[in-house]
Amino acid sequence: MSTPKTALVISAHAADFVWRCGGAIALHAEKGYAVTVACLSFGERGESAKLWKEGKSLQEVKDIRRGEAEAAAAALGVTELVCFDLGDYPLQMEKDDKYRLVDLIRKVQPAFMMSHSQYDPYNTDHMYMTQVALECRMIAQAWGYNPGEKVLGAPQLYLFEPHQTEQMGWKPDTFLDITPVWEKKRAAMEHMQGQVHLWDYYTRVAQQRANHFKRNSGGQAGGRDCLYAEGFQSVFPRTVDEL
Repeated sequence: MSTPKTALVISAHAADFVWRCGGAIALHAEKGYAVTVACLSFGERGESAKLWKEGKSLQEVKDIRRGEAEAAAAALGVTELVCFDLGDYPLQMEKDDKYRLVDLIRKVQPAFMMSHSQYDPYNTDHMYMTQVALECRMIAQAWGYNPGEKVLGAPQLYLFEPHQTEQMGWKPDTFLDITPVWEKKRAAMEHMQGQVHLWDYYTRVAQQRANHFKRNSGGQAGGRDCLYAEGFQSVFPRTVDEL
C-alpha cells in the first residue's frame, strides 16, 4: 500500500487558510492527500473585531476562534490542525517556536507547502509568516539539524492570494479549479462567524479567478469551463519533463 501524499499549509491566523486556500485543501483532501494546517495564532487581537465589540474577553475570543478554525478544518477535510497559539499583532516566533515548526515540516514531509504573500504592508504578520516558512523549510532540509532524521526534500512553496492583491506585488502563476469543492469552501467560510463580512468578498475573488482560469486554459477557443478558482504564486522553479 502506497504512502499518501501530503501537504502543509502555514497560516498566520485562524481564518487565513480558509479564505485563501480552502479550495486547494478540500480538493487535495478529496484526491487522497493528508493535508496538515499549522495555525500560528487565532487572530484574536487583530482579526476578531466583531467579537471584541460584543464585549468578549481575550480567552473567550481565542476559544471562539479556535472552535471556528476546527469546524472549518473539518469541513475542508484537513487531516490535522496544529494550533501554535503564539499570539498576533504582532506574531513573533522565538527560536524554539521555529524549531517546533521545522519538526512539523519534517514530520509531514509535504509534497507542497502554502503560506502568505512575501509583502503585505496592511498585515505584517502575513509577510513575517512567509519569511519564517522559508527559514523553517531551509532548516528542515539541513542534514545537520537533528542528524539521523529524514531531511526535507524540495517542496514547492505556493503563496496564496493576499487581501488587497494590487498592493502586495503578488503575481499568480498557477490557477486551481476548485469548482468541485466550492460548497465545502463556502461552508468552511461560514464557520468564520467573527469575519462575516469576508464571506461574499472571497466568493467574488473565487469567481474572478475562475475567469482567469478559463482565459489561461484556452479562453473562448476551447478553454475549460470553471466557476470558482484560487490563484497561487510559486517561489521556486519547477522541474518538469513536459509542459
